[in-house]
Amino acid sequence: MVVLLTGAAGFIGYHTTRRLLSQGEKVVGIDNVNSYYSTALKNSRLSELLDHPNFSFYQIDIADRIAMEESVSNLNVTSIIHLAAKAGVRYSLENPFAYIESNLMGHMVILELARQQDNLEHMIYASSSSVYGGNSKIPFSETDSVDNPASLYAATKKSDELLSLSYSNLYDIPQTGLRFFTVYGPWGRPDMALWLFTEAILEGRPIRVFNHGDMRRDFTYVDDIVTGVLAARDKPPENNSAAGPRHRIYNIGNSHPEHLLRLIEVIEDSLGKKAKRILEPMQPGDIKETYADLTAIQRDLGFQPTTNIEDGIPRFISWYRDYHKT
Repeated sequence: MVVLLTGAAGFIGYHTTRRLLSQGEKVVGIDNVNSYYSTALKNSRLSELLDHPNFSFYQIDIADRIAMEESVSNLNVTSIIHLAAKAGVRYSLENPFAYIESNLMGHMVILELARQQDNLEHMIYASSSSVYGGNSKIPFSETDSVDNPASLYAATKKSDELLSLSYSNLYDIPQTGLRFFTVYGPWGRPDMALWLFTEAILEGRPIRVFNHGDMRRDFTYVDDIVTGVLAARDKPPENNSAAGPRHRIYNIGNSHPEHLLRLIEVIEDSLGKKAKRILEPMQPGDIKETYADLTAIQRDLGFQPTTNIEDGIPRFISWYRDYHKT
């Protein structure tokens, strides 16, 4: 019995793999270790995993259909946790074809692999809160319209949800899509605000504060995210024709949006150093506020986040200082 986990060298993939291994599960990790951000960071994450006897790893691009089929041909895959994707709203403006290749073609390859598994119990895949676009109704609910994406990244994630729904309809593949809300924590991504702000403040450089700081994000600590991912994995949609396709979508966030300026204050307090701020306008594709309605995931999976930014940010900064030997 094997968990196939894509994006194993990524932020959420690394933490999810660690949790699975700690529970005694066997994990086959897939990642192409691309250079979207530091490959050294990705390889450092992998080095923490590779010594574990229940972990094996293939450096493969998920859009490479033949290589992916060969990698799982002799495995008894019982669940798939598909976290690999090209992430980031702003980068999608500069490299649109990379997002189509990874997020659409890659997702399609994983769906085909899922269809070929005789013993597959469930496939979990990563969607994003960005699918809500510029929705003015908050908090965002899974029943809200997601037909007006504000970025190409959001459009690819919405497309993934539709592809998965079609495969559940066609082939009765149990699937759950999770709309992540601004995940942060140790081993996080260097392109995210928490890392960028921390790095700049420590180096004495100014930070870029978009929309003049008038933004709110539903910052969600990575350990809470992993708990939700595995709770979803362990409860596939039931085989009940009256309920429709075996496909569910859940928000997974903190349900407590924080003002961007409050995030900066907590970082400053944790570092013991003030930020130099450059106030800038809203960037194309950005969303002013994200806020997760957790009613569905709390009802169905018992998910309840437990970490606020006053606890989570100091944990990240402690890890950051240790990792960079600052």
